[in-house]
Amino acid sequence: MDPSLYVILDRVAARGRDLEAILEAVIAGGCRMVQLREKEWPSGRLLPLAERLAARCRRAGVTFIVNDRVDLALAVGADGVHLGQDDLPPRAARPLLRPGMVLGRSTHSLAEARQARDDRADYVAVGSMFATTTKPDFRLVGPQRLRQIRPETTLPLIGIGGITPDNVGEVIRAGADGVAVISAVCGAADPAATTRRFLGAIGAARDLTPRSRPL
Repeated sequence: MDPSLYVILDRVAARGRDLEAILEAVIAGGCRMVQLREKEWPSGRLLPLAERLAARCRRAGVTFIVNDRVDLALAVGADGVHLGQDDLPPRAARPLLRPGMVLGRSTHSLAEARQARDDRADYVAVGSMFATTTKPDFRLVGPQRLRQIRPETTLPLIGIGGITPDNVGEVIRAGADGVAVISAVCGAADPAATTRRFLGAIGAARDLTPRSRPL
């Protein structure tokens, strides 16, 4: 799992563009981890698309995660599932997953991040870093939340929310191992070029950031 740039494929954020085409573009741009996020379609309708995306990621060696839906993740042979605060807690979801499946958790506070760690999540998403239109009810916590959480866990921390190539360095320097992006890539005129730009900015920020982890 390489969460450096974690592209979340979202039909609404894509504004009608084909998610399979966007996936091809981000793979070409160097992304190694993607998530399928769909808040409206029922699982039965989403299943064929999820199967195709999972198969393409498998061929490319890209980690494929399904948002929210443990059943769908299992049905398509996804590499993992991402759960929000209103979904099953990791401690309840973990026994349902195949051995080796990745389990991610959305958090907004230090207490939630600690709980995700204690519940055996594999990575912790922290947000929102900046204002975002993808989630109207977002909680703005800023990069300072990453600085607060970083000493508490060795788990990968992934910043999310309103991240662009121009501000991604701030998130990396605050302690994130990677960033998750939705509209910045799904809505980009050239998703492949935007993916490459993100990865370049992430690499540059890492070069200038001393990395330290809790003992």
